[in-house]
Amino acid sequence: MAPLAVMVAQAAWAAEGMWTLDNLPRAALKAEHGFEPDAAWLSHVQRAAVRVGGCSGSIVSGQGLVMTNHHCVTRCLAELSTRQRPVKAAGFLARTPKDELNCTGLEVLQLQSERDVTAQVQAATQGLTGEAFQKAEDAVRARLARECQQGQAATRRCDVTVLYRGGQYVLQQYERYSDVRLVWVPEDAIASFGGDPDNFNFPRWCLDAAMLRLWRDGQPVKTPVHFRVEPEGPKAGELLFVPGHPGQTQRSLTVAQLERVRERLATQGIPAASESRGLMHLLSQRPEPTRTWALQAMGGIENGLKVQQGQLQALFTPDLWSMKQAQEQSLKAHVQAKPELRARVGDPWADIERAQQVRRAMEQEVGLIAEGGAFSAPHFQYARTLVRGPLERAKPDGQRLREFSESSLPAMERRLKANTPMDLAFERERLEWSLTRMRSVLGPDHPVVRQVLGASSPAQLATQWIQGSKLHDAAERSRLWDGGAAAVELSADPFIALVRAIEPHALALRERFEAQVQAVERQAAQRLALAQFDRDGRSRYPDATGTLRLSFGTLKGWQEGAVAVPTHTTVAGLRGRHTGAAPFALPASWLVPGAAMAGEVPFNFVTDHDIIGGNSGSPMINRQGRWVGLVFDGNRHSLGGSFFYDSQLNRAVSVHPAAILQSLQFVYGARELADELLKGEPQAR
Repeated sequence: MAPLAVMVAQAAWAAEGMWTLDNLPRAALKAEHGFEPDAAWLSHVQRAAVRVGGCSGSIVSGQGLVMTNHHCVTRCLAELSTRQRPVKAAGFLARTPKDELNCTGLEVLQLQSERDVTAQVQAATQGLTGEAFQKAEDAVRARLARECQQGQAATRRCDVTVLYRGGQYVLQQYERYSDVRLVWVPEDAIASFGGDPDNFNFPRWCLDAAMLRLWRDGQPVKTPVHFRVEPEGPKAGELLFVPGHPGQTQRSLTVAQLERVRERLATQGIPAASESRGLMHLLSQRPEPTRTWALQAMGGIENGLKVQQGQLQALFTPDLWSMKQAQEQSLKAHVQAKPELRARVGDPWADIERAQQVRRAMEQEVGLIAEGGAFSAPHFQYARTLVRGPLERAKPDGQRLREFSESSLPAMERRLKANTPMDLAFERERLEWSLTRMRSVLGPDHPVVRQVLGASSPAQLATQWIQGSKLHDAAERSRLWDGGAAAVELSADPFIALVRAIEPHALALRERFEAQVQAVERQAAQRLALAQFDRDGRSRYPDATGTLRLSFGTLKGWQEGAVAVPTHTTVAGLRGRHTGAAPFALPASWLVPGAAMAGEVPFNFVTDHDIIGGNSGSPMINRQGRWVGLVFDGNRHSLGGSFFYDSQLNRAVSVHPAAILQSLQFVYGARELADELLKGEPQAR
């Protein structure tokens, strides 16, 4: 196998890149595939591809039907599940629109427009450094978002997105849908068939799909712009696109930053996740409902742990470091060769390296105290929101903490007031573990550790706080939020008392970290982007930021040692994989005689698209704009995709449309829903 650096160089553009829609590699697309998307095609894609919480999705009918992944709506499923109606475990189908269930707190965003505001942001921050820079940047971004929103927070969201790590700022306006209702999900056992053993592997057999509907003013939203489903799926050699909202990549980090990422994964991230997984395994042996909550949490923890392990493995690849060091030296040489550019750019690499030393010293304390990692109970985050809310809402928008901006408040308030179920025994165990870990990591003599624990043990405090708090009750949280500062001040809730006690230290820590690390890195990245633009223009794509991107590729397996991995799996393979024991146990609905599907029906498939976390739920479309697949995962080689793309090995894994359509028809008795997908309009139900 060729060295990584050679492979990446040979595949200069092949399938690589999470491109913004206004800066596609048009020449490469036209040369390789004879296709150049026009304005109408791009506009259609922009409106039909949506963001669903922290995932992606797509509008697939004229009546607001949205397709995404089952694992993207697990919070909604948990909130809707009761002993009498176990939605997550047993699945759900709304037989009529009035049966559709509201996913309180879930928000769907549809990009309407965007414009470059780099000049405005850079003018507001010119000549500033550290804390002054950070505050000025926050203020101008908040002002631009507020002006864009025009007081229509209920239906409009505006964000200033940072691209090229500060080289470009883009103001994006979204249509905001807050009334999102569950239409259909399969059982958890088939949505996540294979569990952790199969996760990030292929062959796969997951029906990781969910359907939602957008409502407004008591009616389903009319969505004439949507993707029509192509039941035959993708064809061999066909050009395929993935419009989605990939989360965060780190491909433009400097060598010093990557070294810190590797160190953090090895010494903090993976050990903490491993401890948490051990706790969940222990709790999964407890009686219900603690067992169910532990198993649900374990799925997310195991997924995150596997991601971190894959990233760490990638960061120990010698060829990756050779490639990154060569790229860095090449850009440094370009800067040194141009005196005028050198005067403007300076030495951002040295500034970033110094910031890593500060990051190294502060990061664990920031994560545990400023970000609340030491207090792993939802009560704490609710309490922090309630304590900060009255103070922040009283400030001008541009002076608030970012999460309390006018653009963010509607979603925050919905999450706070959502009737989210909890198991208090489960939360007590998690809280005890996180308090114990805080004491272990920071030491018993750390001032916050002494202040919080006093003469009590983590077990004693966790029990007292959970038993004494009312913040598990949505009505109590709503009362405190709506009552403002006076109501919160009168509250004797132990979590609110905890937040008040540590708030001065937490805020000071956050402010220092933002000024001495994040602001330094942002300003240095702006100068790196200046050098990059000077040499390459806009020929490179920016790191993923959770905003709409387009990647392209084709059906393609790969060579795993001596084994050629195929592009598809089938229903016959699913039946052969069934053992009757979790996680390889099919649900009962798939085992009854009437649920028979032909063995040759394709189930999952792989392509060479460049994706990352956040692309979950992305549609896969062909050049005609037809929906041909539902992205839900990558292979294990793609876990290093945060840092680089390897066209030989990185693969995206998707659900085939035939698996969705035929399971609706033959397994779930939902022919009308299948017809809505095929015809683009709801059928009589």
